[in-house]
Amino acid sequence: DLHAVKAGVVKGFAQLGREPPAVTPAQMKQKVLTHKKALVVSTEWEIEDFSETDKLKEAKASHNAAMLRLIKKLKAEGHDGFMVGASGCTLCKPCKLASGEPCEHPDMMYSCMSAYCIWVKKLAEDCNMNYEYKNKILPFFGMYVFD
Repeated sequence: DLHAVKAGVVKGFAQLGREPPAVTPAQMKQKVLTHKKALVVSTEWEIEDFSETDKLKEAKASHNAAMLRLIKKLKAEGHDGFMVGASGCTLCKPCKLASGEPCEHPDMMYSCMSAYCIWVKKLAEDCNMNYEYKNKILPFFGMYVFD
């Protein structure tokens, strides 16, 4: 049931992330809403201070890597879908899309939740998940959208 995801979708709130430039926020939103199910995942990381940019980048990368491992297993079980990550895709450096070339990993490429017009705070609340940074614990969110 995409009830919580639909409740978290905000009209007009998006950044395109790494999707091809021809994709609009409305198309990104529709890409999520055409599916029947979404697995919302949160990981929590001890971050002393937001000035620890290396730790933040490492936490996001670890979160997204864990999401990709989970999704690989879900796909192997026949649950075909796509990932929505914590921040934009970082599978390739530099990103081929940024230079107008085709993505090397179109089946694994992901964009952030805001690119799909998802208001993460509302989604977290609707799923009874912690959204707030407190006690030096920072949550990151991801989602697997499938049928």
